[in-house]
Amino acid sequence: MAGDAAVKARTVFGLLRLSAAAICLVALIHRLSWGLASNTVASQNFFAYLTNQSNIAFVVLLTVAGILALRRAKDPRWLTVALALVLTWTITAGLVFAILVWQAGIRGIRIDVPWSDQVLHFWLPAVTVAAWALAPGHRTVPWRVIPVSLAYPVVWGVATLIRGPLIGWYPYYFLDPRQVSGPAEFVISSAIALGSFAAVATVLVLISRMPLPHHLRPKPEDASDTTPASPAVDTGPRQEEDAAGRTHAVRR
Repeated sequence: MAGDAAVKARTVFGLLRLSAAAICLVALIHRLSWGLASNTVASQNFFAYLTNQSNIAFVVLLTVAGILALRRAKDPRWLTVALALVLTWTITAGLVFAILVWQAGIRGIRIDVPWSDQVLHFWLPAVTVAAWALAPGHRTVPWRVIPVSLAYPVVWGVATLIRGPLIGWYPYYFLDPRQVSGPAEFVISSAIALGSFAAVATVLVLISRMPLPHHLRPKPEDASDTTPASPAVDTGPRQEEDAAGRTHAVRR
């Protein structure tokens, strides 16, 4: 039955969400311990990275989403919006990280990428988006999520620019005035970053509007099967008129 399949699928996806939250938490702990072992300024500012902040929110949200999937047939609207926002931040952070690693390789700069970074930046967001697109009971994401998704990166960026000169450190090179050629490069890099957030949010909105696979859709009821036929009612004798104009009682 299609309804039973949907219930079972919700249970499976609920367990997958809880498993993903656990994996994300383990990866965050490993990344923190791995960074602290290097005894660098960057490792000491672990919680200042947008990637790590968004992944912490990811753990909390996936835990809530997993519990709700086990208890409800559909995700509430706020959860769908929140998942879209957090996924936008984690996926975009992963794309930026991949570009930074690529550019470092071109310039001959070594960047170590432990397994926890690979999980947080690449594998976990990709798997979560795929599962979210197929999850039964998911709702469509409103288009207003796209501009809303830019609010957090903007606030984070402003706070980073204020904090950076005070401690002499920036989480990303293009925010550091000492590592860019001037205001033009800073503005262009920041615009590209914000454009990436908007592009990822747009893709997530489109994914949320994709139809579910046929076997996960609720089966519509056939009206012809559910509407009982009207029984014949005996109205008793009725009057009929014969050819001569005389009336007499007849029964069906």
